[in-house]
Amino acid sequence: MRTAVDKIGKGKARQVNARFTAMASHYLFEPAFCNPASGWEKGQVEKNVQDARRRLWQKLPSFPDIHALNAWLEEQCIAQWGEIQHGNLPGTVADVHAAEVGSLMPLGRTFDGFVEHTKRVSPICLISFERNRYSVPASFANRPVSIRIYPERIVVAAEGQILCEHARIIDRSHHTGGRTIYDWRHYLAVVQRKPGALRNGAPFLQLPEAFKQLQSQLLRRPGGDKEMAEILALVLQHDEQAVLCAVELALDAGVATKTHVLNILHRLIDGKAPPAAPIDAPQALRLAQEPLANVGRYDALREGGLRHAS
Repeated sequence: MRTAVDKIGKGKARQVNARFTAMASHYLFEPAFCNPASGWEKGQVEKNVQDARRRLWQKLPSFPDIHALNAWLEEQCIAQWGEIQHGNLPGTVADVHAAEVGSLMPLGRTFDGFVEHTKRVSPICLISFERNRYSVPASFANRPVSIRIYPERIVVAAEGQILCEHARIIDRSHHTGGRTIYDWRHYLAVVQRKPGALRNGAPFLQLPEAFKQLQSQLLRRPGGDKEMAEILALVLQHDEQAVLCAVELALDAGVATKTHVLNILHRLIDGKAPPAAPIDAPQALRLAQEPLANVGRYDALREGGLRHAS
């Protein structure tokens, strides 16, 4: 099993990879491996799996996605526990499991199961995996990163933090080339230095529709590249949906400028600011006698009858 063993030694000696060792330590079990090409060492397990396949897949059901398939498979396996006799102990598998539940340790947090590889980011902010390329934030160009491979996604990490995440592309066809998955947010630092990259840059072909409309209007003017790059950079400092809403309102008003977008964005952000909480003053700072709003005492000052207003 290559997902668990890196190298097979003599006899039962195995060099287990780090992630499988971490999982065994997390769930407190000791792995025991069979010899290669020795199916009889686990014949009972193989026979049970073969029988379960025949019972489950005889009807050949169809499912919309892998999640629905897994949910149905879990229900069918649990249902079969109540029908299959245990063999060594009296009762079904479900009966024996119910009797053992009270003696089991409580399950802790789920093990974060992934396969980890070290990759070097290319000068154009891409990493390669399984013939596909995925974008990484531009600040990590030409630097090593760690990619964590899950069944449905790829997570890129470096310096103890998660940099980005992509949906994993699984394509076993050898007739088509690999795909390149961009995230335009990863290249915002680049367009600050080179605004002209907005015109034909492949990552910016996936901009939201409102940003595309604003870009088409700004690029007709001198300096529109730089102005559009500065508007996109607002995503790094503010919520992306708020910036997108400000751009849509500016387009509706027919004023597609950076100044107007900033004005609308600040009004949106200020409007969502929570009200200030009332201040609970200490007892020593509270007034024993509230002052009266009496402006008539200032008339006495004007007439020269008093030297102060108290």
